[in-house]
Amino acid sequence: MRRTIDWADGAIVIIDQTALPAEYRLLELRTVGELVDAIKRLAVRGAPALGAAGALGVALAARLGGDVRADAELVAQARPTAVNLAWGVERALAKLPEGADAVLAEAQALLTEDERLNKTASAHAAEIVLAECPRRPLRLLSHCNAGHLATVGWGSALGVVWHLHERGLVEEVLVDETRPLLQGARLTAWELAQAKVPYRVQPDGAAAAAMARGLVDCVLVGADRIAANGDVANKIGTYGLAIAAKHHGVPFVVVAPSSTVDRRLADGTGIAIEERDARELTEYAGVLLTPPDARVFNPAFDVTPSALITAVVTEHGRFTS
Repeated sequence: MRRTIDWADGAIVIIDQTALPAEYRLLELRTVGELVDAIKRLAVRGAPALGAAGALGVALAARLGGDVRADAELVAQARPTAVNLAWGVERALAKLPEGADAVLAEAQALLTEDERLNKTASAHAAEIVLAECPRRPLRLLSHCNAGHLATVGWGSALGVVWHLHERGLVEEVLVDETRPLLQGARLTAWELAQAKVPYRVQPDGAAAAAMARGLVDCVLVGADRIAANGDVANKIGTYGLAIAAKHHGVPFVVVAPSSTVDRRLADGTGIAIEERDARELTEYAGVLLTPPDARVFNPAFDVTPSALITAVVTEHGRFTS
């Protein structure tokens, strides 16, 4: 599979994740406004991929001229929870005094680095999973999408599945459908099908029941921000999943590149949680599902305390606070 996000012919090229799985299509983003829109509507998403989007957004702004720092701030603020977005922006901005070519070179270096670091992080995590789970082959549970599409390439948590599948050690992946926009059912299931990994999609509310029935050997998730103490912000539903895993004695492993760690935050209470458009819950395909005046609580993320997590794994191995 090609990179989720790349640079070609003066444009940022992304796989449009809102079209999958019905259609595989590429979008060329030639203005900062187009990039910001793509980020906000989740055409490109996933913490590592957003880091790349941040850096490429600065490169695009630098080539177009104008107020590069103002444009960079628009990109950085497009989604507040994932720390990688602002990190990618800041990394590329540091090269701005050297000119537009230097900014682009730094952004392209970040893309290559992302692929390498996620493959390394997921390899470390695969060994931790094998140490924690004596049963073979493994039955794994995935929440949201932390695969190729959430990164520049390979994947973080789903990258663990690729490593284990190559060794014949995966029996099945249970895929939580995952709000918002059913990213597990649409994206993770699509990636697993492409890789010919056995899987089943389940509603988020079935995860605890699956554990109670002995169908889950390990839970694998990614992260959008990791606080200094190991608290983890990830897609909504992760916290409840971790509570269920703790109760049932199921290992709960988080995989992310070290750029996702925000040591400025002592713990997860300081993480800003994005809230999504109410229509993602009240409507489906333009059809109203709720009473017209229904109020909505639709957070995109929650924070899982470190005490519920078996291991947070980066390219450096097991994360320690």
